[in-house]
Amino acid sequence: MGNRNFQFIYILPNLFTAASIFTAVISMVSAAHGQFEKAVWLIFLSLLFDGLDGRVARLTHTTSKFGVEFDSLADIVAFGVAPALLVYFYAGEDYGRFGVLVMALYIIFGAVRLARFNVMSLDTDPTVFIGVPIPTAATFVSVWVLMFERYETLHGFGWLLLSGMLLVSLLMVSNIRYPSFKKLNLKKPMVTKTLILMISLASLMYLYPVEGFTIIISLYILWGVGRTIHTMMTKKRISPKT
Repeated sequence: MGNRNFQFIYILPNLFTAASIFTAVISMVSAAHGQFEKAVWLIFLSLLFDGLDGRVARLTHTTSKFGVEFDSLADIVAFGVAPALLVYFYAGEDYGRFGVLVMALYIIFGAVRLARFNVMSLDTDPTVFIGVPIPTAATFVSVWVLMFERYETLHGFGWLLLSGMLLVSLLMVSNIRYPSFKKLNLKKPMVTKTLILMISLASLMYLYPVEGFTIIISLYILWGVGRTIHTMMTKKRISPKT
């Protein structure tokens, strides 16, 4: 009996990973049938399952190399293929080969991002991500589909959605650093400011859930780009002239 319990605990995190894949597959089917809002929420549900599998594994002390590899493969399905098909069926079909190219590049670069993360994860600073994480990229493109669904004035600008997906695809394989909120080392003067910022963001999310979330995730994506450009310009100014 004890052995059976041990085996169940061992596979429990993998069940959450499998659930992430399953909901992603349903999302793809929904997108293919034009049920775009449903497809988006299913991708968000995949995000929830993806977040639970690692935490359950750590809580039950059942982390394994198999679990890590399975999770990585699940991520390319849930946050690579599913969002790519969502955007393609929503807007990419109207742009012919360009739509196919953007979808393919998103999936390919997402796979490259995951492979690089698996290789570098032990050597990198845990407080930052190198390149946009694929779950963040999936959230970005998915929430923008919700925005396009909500506002009819955006319906004629599908190329903007494809351009955003192409941008985030390139950012996934870039060396741009993004903050990781898993480990925050806040100094005492920053605690109060951070609390006020979080309350403000929560209030925005409460009043305008879709719009607020879209603004927050978009600012996060653009923050890395802006910070990199600012750093490059600063280094250029202070570098000695030859």
